[in-house]
Amino acid sequence: MTLDQIIDRLKSDRKYNRNIVHWKTYPPRDAIYEDFPQQLDRRIVAALSEKGITQLYSHQARTIQLIQNDRDVVVVTPTASGKTLCYNLPVLDRILKQPDTRALYLFPTKALSQDQLGELYDMIQKLDVDIKTYTFDGDTPHTARRAIRSAGHIVITNPDMLHTGILPHHTKWIKLFENLKYVVIDEVHHYRGIFGSHLANVIKRLRRICKFYGSNPTFICCSATIANPDELAGRIIGRPVELVNNNGAPAGEKHFLIYNPPVINKQLGMRKSAIKEASRLATYFLRHRIQTIVFARYRLYVEVLLTYLQRELKGDFGRGVKIAGYRGGYLPNERRQIERGLRDGSITGVVSTNALELGVDIGSLEVSIIVGYPGSIASLWQQAGRAGRRSSASLTIMVANSSAINQFLCSEPKYILDKTPESGIIDPDNLIIRTNHLKCGAFELPYDEEDTRTCDGSVEILDYLADSNVVRHSGNRYHWSSEIYPAGEVSLRSASPKNFVILNENRNSSVIGEVDYFSAPIFLHPEAIYLHRADQYQVTKLDWEGRKAYVKETKVDYYTDAETKSNLKVLAVNGETQFGDSRMSHGDVSVTSVTVMFKKIKFQTHENVGSGKLDLPELEMHTSAFWYAFPGDVSFRVGLGSSDFGGALRGLANILGKIAPLWVMCDPRDLRSISQVRAPFTEQPTIYIYENIPGGVGLSEKLFNEHEPLWAACLEHLRSCACEDGCPSCVGPSMEVGSEGKSGAIRLLEFMLAHVPV
Repeated sequence: MTLDQIIDRLKSDRKYNRNIVHWKTYPPRDAIYEDFPQQLDRRIVAALSEKGITQLYSHQARTIQLIQNDRDVVVVTPTASGKTLCYNLPVLDRILKQPDTRALYLFPTKALSQDQLGELYDMIQKLDVDIKTYTFDGDTPHTARRAIRSAGHIVITNPDMLHTGILPHHTKWIKLFENLKYVVIDEVHHYRGIFGSHLANVIKRLRRICKFYGSNPTFICCSATIANPDELAGRIIGRPVELVNNNGAPAGEKHFLIYNPPVINKQLGMRKSAIKEASRLATYFLRHRIQTIVFARYRLYVEVLLTYLQRELKGDFGRGVKIAGYRGGYLPNERRQIERGLRDGSITGVVSTNALELGVDIGSLEVSIIVGYPGSIASLWQQAGRAGRRSSASLTIMVANSSAINQFLCSEPKYILDKTPESGIIDPDNLIIRTNHLKCGAFELPYDEEDTRTCDGSVEILDYLADSNVVRHSGNRYHWSSEIYPAGEVSLRSASPKNFVILNENRNSSVIGEVDYFSAPIFLHPEAIYLHRADQYQVTKLDWEGRKAYVKETKVDYYTDAETKSNLKVLAVNGETQFGDSRMSHGDVSVTSVTVMFKKIKFQTHENVGSGKLDLPELEMHTSAFWYAFPGDVSFRVGLGSSDFGGALRGLANILGKIAPLWVMCDPRDLRSISQVRAPFTEQPTIYIYENIPGGVGLSEKLFNEHEPLWAACLEHLRSCACEDGCPSCVGPSMEVGSEGKSGAIRLLEFMLAHVPV
């Protein structure tokens, strides 16, 4: 059966179409071509002709012209639109004309670096010239590093390696920094939140070192569609950029479906499991040899889905069907093997986290199934774009789950289909991040008067570091004076310490994966079932100090899910509005969390078959929050009894926390919400929405400024939800928020909207 035949069947088969709440078809799009720029080296034109490329897409031609005029650019076009040529062609052209030219390519993942290296090699071989191109990352042998530093025309790396392995050792990279003409930053939309805030500081350090060696590189940025690509790229590189968004690439017909699983308990508002429905849909495509990718948000869901598919398709494995999992925590050689299998077609299906969302070449897949809203519109369209990458017809199905944000999107599909994708929000001046990078910068080069004059607030931080004996203030310069290696102490992707390594006791404690610091209590607590490539391991010991988890192979019919409790304290108020007896604020807070118990969830039925208590260390995070304090007598004003008020307040916090990410346009994991019937800080009933990001990146301030439409949307969603007393699709189950949880939350929202500050 072909994909077109299956699409026709989906339209007519009641078993499927009764759950399809929205179906949008995007017609095919013709290419818009332009001739090669006259100044482009003819050898490049000849090499491209060999590959069947005789013209450029309009956005490629425009980008190359700007770069050849030394303009910083950001190219924003959909997946598989040929962005790679936008930077490879001008870089190769310059090296052909001036062989001393150097270029630095930054990709967010090693997989993407390896992928781009292969494409560059192919082009250089066709040119038949000696342009040395290398990847420089943690896997690069030490024997090769000297050659790369002295001879590499194009160095392909990632922000982490630039931060720890190149900038602190710039004296070994003199040839690169003296001749650095181009810096390529691909997948710019990926650098939001804390990662982007770190990268902006790394680029600031890079530009400072370039200036020291007499170079001033042009920056070439590429991005998927987001609301503010030029603003985001400009903040990352520290100067304005030219936006290129005149997409000239062709596209095949695309079908986008929103699939809402059927309700199985109307009173509780429970729907059939999105994971099981996605498994059923994927099985259907895979049995017909339709190459399919399934995206799941969490590594646990990836392993559960992979387990279901392997069980369901067991009899088909000998008939050309092969499936695999793909996520962070898999070893590099495992991931490379899976990527090759997808490209050559030997792997029929893959279940992945967003690790395959980026532009790694995995060939031409036909179907993309997305389990639950992935957290941002940009991510949604990146995942959808993994299907139909070669102008062929493609199908994307977003399988909604029971959460409020997913059900909101089922009733309001225009948010993802018609609304501009979210902005990339970063805060390079986050105090923790900035201080850490000032330490790194002082290690690399002493800070002088000019440095401090062009960086607002850096003098105060450097003076503080001098008082702490981290730097030495002599004359008008700040010199590094500590014995520590500062870059090694700073993780760009979080503010957490090093990852936990997972060791298999059954195989001489060999390493099978790793988990980040804040996730360790959730996935690696004692007795946890850790899933890896659908294999099951039971955690026997968690060594917190040594950052190790010991596991043994096991066979059980359940997986584990941990429960964490949090508490919040206000440290400082940065903005406040008072209206009547209510008060709305944003500021700095401290959040402590501890994982207290775990549940055993049976495969297939998802029933709870056991639980256990946990005694794990408490984790503390300083971040930013938005909060709303009600008058002390609000329960009386809205007609709620004291026994019902706590549940209503909790239900309100639940719905606000779930829908707020759509208004500040961030990943739902970046925000958390809690309620306090009598908050210690305000001494009033208070709801808090805090940033789940150390130090915060400005989301809470945006909530403070854009509160009214959020409240109105939450109220409308609660009124339209079909449940009686509360369900996972709105305020949470009635057993969690009480019989008045939903109606009470509605009354509280009506109170908030009636008392909106002017």
